[in-house]
Amino acid sequence: MSEAASSAPDPASMLTVNNIEVVYNDVILVLRGVSLEVPEGQIVTLLGPNGAGKSTTLKAISGLLKTEDGEVTGGDIRFLGEEIRNADPERIVRKGIFQVMEGRRIVADMTVLENLRLGAFTRNKRDVSDDIDQVFRYFPRLRERTGLAGYLSGGEQQMLAIGRALMARPKMILLDEPSMGLSPLLVQEVFGIIRSLNEDLGITMLLVEQNANMALKCASYGYIMESGKIVLDGTRDQLLNNEDVKEFYLGSAGERKSFKNLKSYRRRKRWL
Repeated sequence: MSEAASSAPDPASMLTVNNIEVVYNDVILVLRGVSLEVPEGQIVTLLGPNGAGKSTTLKAISGLLKTEDGEVTGGDIRFLGEEIRNADPERIVRKGIFQVMEGRRIVADMTVLENLRLGAFTRNKRDVSDDIDQVFRYFPRLRERTGLAGYLSGGEQQMLAIGRALMARPKMILLDEPSMGLSPLLVQEVFGIIRSLNEDLGITMLLVEQNANMALKCASYGYIMESGKIVLDGTRDQLLNNEDVKEFYLGSAGERKSFKNLKSYRRRKRWL
């Protein structure tokens, strides 16, 4: 497994999260020394069980912890070399990071077009027709939906949420559980579009996903998180071929319930 996150930050990395701690309500320690890197132009995935701290990590990066009485109390977060720890969400969006929230979070009583225009609010530009056309090229189904967004199917709402992110012309998109609640066919479609956006537009992505198989096939590098800490990381092939990852996350039979008893985990003192 790579030691990239334990050494000095790679200057080629677009995003560097270094040893951060996150506390909620001034007392609840949720993240404990989390470090990761996302190289420019790559898709990196963050895997782990429910409650591991994956969504909290994304919110720490995008500045959304304040809405939940959370705060990054230690470590640093750098985007394109600039410190953004605890910066306001609007400033972070203007810098080029846009988060697609878990559960889509589209505005149900606004139309598809109104939701898309909302995504461009930081750009100070009234004419966004070219950007809307680009969204429709990737999501042609949305062009046909002229009513309120609340009437869209779950898959269409996910497409709209990603399309709204594109309207900000982001350098990086944080995706939180894009497959949640979708049929297997729609999951394939959404992940195909995610790959296309990365390959065609060069958008860097940090992907949190419960479907480990799909996430690792899509990403070039992955981190596994448990109980607020990174416990394992490696390239896509390293993780796909790791017997413990296959047993716990990729559906193979076995009784292991946690990485905490693995020798590889005990060796990784840098995460503690």
